[in-house]
This record gives sequence, C-alpha cells and structure tokens, in this order.
Amino acid sequence: MTEADIEAVSAVRVRGWQTAYRGLMPQAYLDAMSVAADAERRRSWFGRRSPEVSDLVAERDGEVVGWACVGPARDPDIAPGAGELPAPEPAAGELLALYVAPGLIGTGIGRALMAAGTARARAHGFHTLYLWVVRGNTRAQRFYERAGFVPDGAEEAYEVGGSSVPELRYRRPLTPEL
Repeated sequence: MTEADIEAVSAVRVRGWQTAYRGLMPQAYLDAMSVAADAERRRSWFGRRSPEVSDLVAERDGEVVGWACVGPARDPDIAPGAGELPAPEPAAGELLALYVAPGLIGTGIGRALMAAGTARARAHGFHTLYLWVVRGNTRAQRFYERAGFVPDGAEEAYEVGGSSVPELRYRRPLTPEL
C-alpha cells in the first residue's frame, strides 16, 4: 500500500463495515461512516506506523479491491511489554484488518491477502498470528477457520455508536514456509 492508495483503502474498509456488520452494530453508526473521514485518520496514521506493520492491497485492473494489515500483537496477555519503549522483540503478530470490496467477496481476493499477510508476518519473525472478529460475523469466522485460525477463548467488547460489540480472538501458529 502506498499513500496514494489511502482513499481507495478507506472506501473498501467503510463499505466492508457497512456490509459485514449490518445487524451486528447500530445501523445509524454504519450509515454515518464516511470514506473521507476514514481516509483522513488513515493518512495521519500512515506515516507514523511501526516498521513491523505491513499494509497490503489487492488490485484488479488497477483498482484497489482489498486491503490487509498485519503487525505486532497488541494484547498484553500475548505480547508482554506491549506499549513499552523500547519494545521487546514480538513473537506474536496480529491480522489487524482484512477487507474485500463487498461485491468481490468469494473471488479469492481475501485468500490472496491472507497468504500475503501471513508471509509478511513470518518475515517479521512472528510465530503466531492473532485476530479479532465480531461475534456473529459468521462469514468472517468461517473464512478465518478455513485459513487455520481457531478461537483461543478470549472475548472483548468495545463500544460502537452507544452499543457494546463483542469480539472473539482467534489464533494460528505460523510454521516456517518450506
């Protein structure tokens, strides 16, 4: 991903949320999501991200149709010292995001992004990859389970538009590629 991709990535992310989380989050919140506002936040973050964070895009005919982001795991129970400076060498990574343009779900773009993100996580030396998925997002849960992820029992909720949204944590060991 380059800085020039930010607007397109934000469009994929916002449309992805509006599609995947319908019925799982307040509709008013989803309807109010703005590609421009998301892109502005992403631009401010993009230049400051850690070198261990990789943003990857999938393109079709020169158009961004998917986005994935991997980096060090953020949860203190799996990333001791997270947030400390200097940070210890991370052994665990996190799939921070994976979105595909809603009309292209099921075409292999998500699998390609997952493979590229997993390869990038291995290259950063991560031995395990974690992710969080909104409870009830069965399509995503099936996708991650087919990719070798299993729930690890951790659950957390965060607030979206005044409602509590529960998430489940999944994990997958990263064995070296042969």
